[in-house]
Amino acid sequence: MLGNYSSATEFYLLGFPGSEDLHRILFAIFCFFYLVTLMGNMVIITIICVDRRLQSPMYFFLVHLSVLEILVTTIVVPVMLWGLLLPGMQTISLTGCVVQFFLYLAVGTTEFTLLGAMAVDRYVAVCNPLRYNIIMTSRTCNSVVIVSWVFGFLFQIWPVYATFQLTYCKSNVVNNFFCDRGQLFKLSCNDTIFTEFILFLMAIFVLFGSLIPTIVSYTYIISTILKIPSASGRRKAFSTCASHFTCVVIGYGSCLFLYVKPKQTQAAEYNRVVSLMVSVVTPFLNPFIFTLRNDKVIQALRDGMKHCCQLIRH
Repeated sequence: MLGNYSSATEFYLLGFPGSEDLHRILFAIFCFFYLVTLMGNMVIITIICVDRRLQSPMYFFLVHLSVLEILVTTIVVPVMLWGLLLPGMQTISLTGCVVQFFLYLAVGTTEFTLLGAMAVDRYVAVCNPLRYNIIMTSRTCNSVVIVSWVFGFLFQIWPVYATFQLTYCKSNVVNNFFCDRGQLFKLSCNDTIFTEFILFLMAIFVLFGSLIPTIVSYTYIISTILKIPSASGRRKAFSTCASHFTCVVIGYGSCLFLYVKPKQTQAAEYNRVVSLMVSVVTPFLNPFIFTLRNDKVIQALRDGMKHCCQLIRH
């Protein structure tokens, strides 16, 4: 599979090293993670849409975040699972590689934009509670969500175009379980330094553009919470932000290691591990983060289970 692949119509995903027995174990683990991720996020979406107590901007944003988590893991994991079942390397068409790569980046960008918006929402809720309903209207929330989705998908058009304009003449074997940018650059015989630098600046813009309002918001939030005289009041105020804060730490931490670096072509094992964090572990953890640390969601879950049990008995 060596030679001139300047007009390659397919790539081979190397996937995970190891024996077939190891691949079966990994398949079982990742399949479990994927199914729990789907069910957990679907439960969150359903409960928020059904329960009137959760009809607020914070949970409106959470619905869209859960949709994004389902998408980001679905873009990568089914292909990865199929590759673990197949002997040898998995083939993916050039079109499939482009679509997967674009959707992965676009959904990720949308998610970070939304996380930044959610941080501002928490700031308004904690620091300006009397004006919360005036500022965070239904129109404002809808506009924020639409802008997040449109920006995420439009922003990644050029990076994907620039990546697939390269000439792949070294090989068409991608040393990862999905079409990873760093590994695609390794296959190119072009000088990618300028392209990598521009993509580095774009990653900085997306991540820090949404991280800065998050940091500023939480600085004011923590300052406001510390001024609350009672311990129970401080605990209640922080509980409304704890889930989002935990999600931010995990999500930004993983992507900072993966994308914010001038050189994209680092070790394949490094890319593989961090990619697993972004596409498998984080979407798996988020439903637990937002349910176990949120009293309203827990109560809504309990009430929903009671209602289901009553329907089954009748």
